[in-house]
Amino acid sequence: MENQPNPGISSERKIGTKEYFDELNKLQIELVKLQEWIKHKSLKVVVIFEGRDAAGKGGTIKRITQSLNPRICRVVALGTPTEKEKTQWYFQRYVPHLPAAGEMVLFDRSWYNRAGVEKVMGFCTKDEYWEFLRSCPNFERMLIRSGIILIKYWFSVSEEEQERRFRNRIKDPTKRWKLSEMDLKSRELFMEYSKAKDEMFAYTDTKISPWYVVNADNKKRARLNCIHHLLSLIPYKDLTPDTFELPEKKENKGYMRPPLEEMTFVPEVY
Repeated sequence: MENQPNPGISSERKIGTKEYFDELNKLQIELVKLQEWIKHKSLKVVVIFEGRDAAGKGGTIKRITQSLNPRICRVVALGTPTEKEKTQWYFQRYVPHLPAAGEMVLFDRSWYNRAGVEKVMGFCTKDEYWEFLRSCPNFERMLIRSGIILIKYWFSVSEEEQERRFRNRIKDPTKRWKLSEMDLKSRELFMEYSKAKDEMFAYTDTKISPWYVVNADNKKRARLNCIHHLLSLIPYKDLTPDTFELPEKKENKGYMRPPLEEMTFVPEVY
């Protein structure tokens, strides 16, 4: 990777708004370069974002995709499996969303649902749970051997910070939809989720497919650190084209615009 920005921000102090956006802008420029490299080299990249509710996964994903081409970088956030999907091989519904050459797919939660919410909430049987832990490393090894670059992030947030974010969501009408009944149940089962995460790591934190833990108590710092780390994992070159000037526009002759009164305009309320 060339010209990678390094935030170099001490973890002992808060990040100012200007400093945060300055660093984020630098990192997003590098993400565009990475995107063009992925397309140029026909790479297949999968990035998994896991963690507790309100850990900041969605916010980080938004900052990654903000300046990227959705045809190259897309987000997958699957809902509750259908009755048909529940009868399929567990990994089956995730396979169609894997990237083709020249694509990067960000999973906002993934097949690790089985080791987290499904296990803690009793949505799967013990046999299904243990079969997942046995099968998952093999499944991921198959993906990697097929040429997929697999990157896994776990966003770690403290119980106190999660509680604060839940309360903020209740107060904010634009974020209240994020707080589901499942989130409230997870709040009561904080330790059970901790135990499930530890057991999941014991089986799936492998040399070929390791987990990278993001300290997510500070959202701004977590976003910068995660993006910076992601950029460091995929060597890339700057393929940005040279700047150029727009040619002079040709005069349009023989065109007459239809009368404006025949068009339906959006009311100018603002």
